Amino acid sequence: QVQLVESGGGLVQPGGSLRLSCANSGFTLDYFAIAWFRQAPGKEREGVSCINNGDGTTYYADSVKGRFTISRDSVERTVYLQMSSLKPEDTAVYYCATATDWGYSKCGGAQGLNDYWGQGTQVTVSS
Repeated sequence: QVQLVESGGGLVQPGGSLRLSCANSGFTLDYFAIAWFRQAPGKEREGVSCINNGDGTTYYADSVKGRFTISRDSVERTVYLQMSSLKPEDTAVYYCATATDWGYSKCGGAQGLNDYWGQGTQVTVSS
């Protein structure tokens, strides 16, 4: 059973920072990209960033480029999203997912038959 668990969300002031974590268990993810998505109220879900667990290829959406950094700890089986210079428009529920078509298209790796999602973590940027 694949399990992805996000943590690290919270309330932060504009300009602040947060680090999200996505811990995975259940099977090896070496061949798949891990991606972060977000969904704000009333908006469609959007891909934010991804990382190829195999070769380390990364991708960032234009809206977060230069402010967010994705990284992985293979030993801890955890992917991180370091978010800096946060803006109110970054407010959303953030999800990590693996074996998604979006992650495959942006970061490569293997293409899975099924995708897997975490439960999400709320990030609120407000003064």
